[in-house]
Amino acid sequence: MSKIALITGATAGIGEACARLFAQQNYDLILTGRRTERLDALAKQLVSEFGIRVNTLTMDVRNKEEVEKLESLSEDWKKVDVLINNAGLSQGMDPINAGNTTDWEVMIDTNIKGLLYVTKVVSNWMIQNGSGHIINLGSIAGKETYLNGNVYCATKHAVDSLNKAMRIDLLPHKIKVTAIHPGAVDTEFSEVRFKGDKDRAKKVYEGYEPLHAQDIAETIWFAASRPAHVNINDMLVMPTAQASTSHIFKE
Repeated sequence: MSKIALITGATAGIGEACARLFAQQNYDLILTGRRTERLDALAKQLVSEFGIRVNTLTMDVRNKEEVEKLESLSEDWKKVDVLINNAGLSQGMDPINAGNTTDWEVMIDTNIKGLLYVTKVVSNWMIQNGSGHIINLGSIAGKETYLNGNVYCATKHAVDSLNKAMRIDLLPHKIKVTAIHPGAVDTEFSEVRFKGDKDRAKKVYEGYEPLHAQDIAETIWFAASRPAHVNINDMLVMPTAQASTSHIFKE
């Protein structure tokens, strides 16, 4: 029987790369995201190419009622082996005094509350199953704070703390918890941060080679594929050109 991975934010970037890589490893997939057409297209492609089962659910992790629709899945789909809490974003780069409170709420609701909503549902399945692995996508911003990163950094610091709390709380249930913290990754992340300004987003990655979504997917797979007695607690992954949040060497 194939294992099952549930991936949030699977319509682009790291989430999509994870879906492809886990499909290659013969995992059946539960894919969630906000864009139905992208989910359906990805699912169709993965089923055709790898012969796996794929279940899709259009949802915004910020919406607790939408997340709770996961409970409508049949019991065989609740045998989730790996949960990849990938859905997350950043909005704006203003100092605290000029911050857009709507942006703050979107980041807090997505990066913290959304992760919690999904984890509560799926961790209870894993407890019933007697095992599981939760992999949370953090950020270098959860280890360091940078200029005008204020609320985004705060949300990722919260994720860093939640990783540790989950590991303690779920220890008696044989559930692994892993944190993957990427540095600069060339995905739609910067386009979202700059609200669709592609030119501004592109400049973030000029002059050096950033990480790519596939790099992080492979890191996640490494953690997920360790033997049952091995857990990767925490991993920080950076481009060679990046030493910290604010130190990037550009040619």
